[in-house]
Amino acid sequence: MYEILLGGQSVGEVHVTKQGLYYHFDCRCDFTGEVMYRIAVKCGDDEQILGIPVPEGENFVLRTRVPIKKLPEGTFSFRAVPKHTDLMGKFVPLSPEEPFAYLQRLQEAFLQVRDGKVGIIIPQG
Repeated sequence: MYEILLGGQSVGEVHVTKQGLYYHFDCRCDFTGEVMYRIAVKCGDDEQILGIPVPEGENFVLRTRVPIKKLPEGTFSFRAVPKHTDLMGKFVPLSPEEPFAYLQRLQEAFLQVRDGKVGIIIPQG
């Protein structure tokens, strides 16, 4: 079982099972319903959106599966992300002392602050 974090606070849990060529994710969250959230899974440097939990009884629930080959080996961490935040890309922190290697991709990128660090999201694909 893993915790789902929102701003450093636990808002739910995820049970992960490995079945054949897939990871199955069973997420249960305690949301108010005022803001729609997506659940993101991070493993290594890769982060993927699993989906949007829907109301079921007193909780919000998301059940989904992801091919094992889509996630690298390692430890999973989960977080709730407001639906309007686009995370479908690579976060590259900005530093005035270091050269920026993604100049050719800036036109399709956008600015984001993550964990107090300013960076650029480079869309994948």
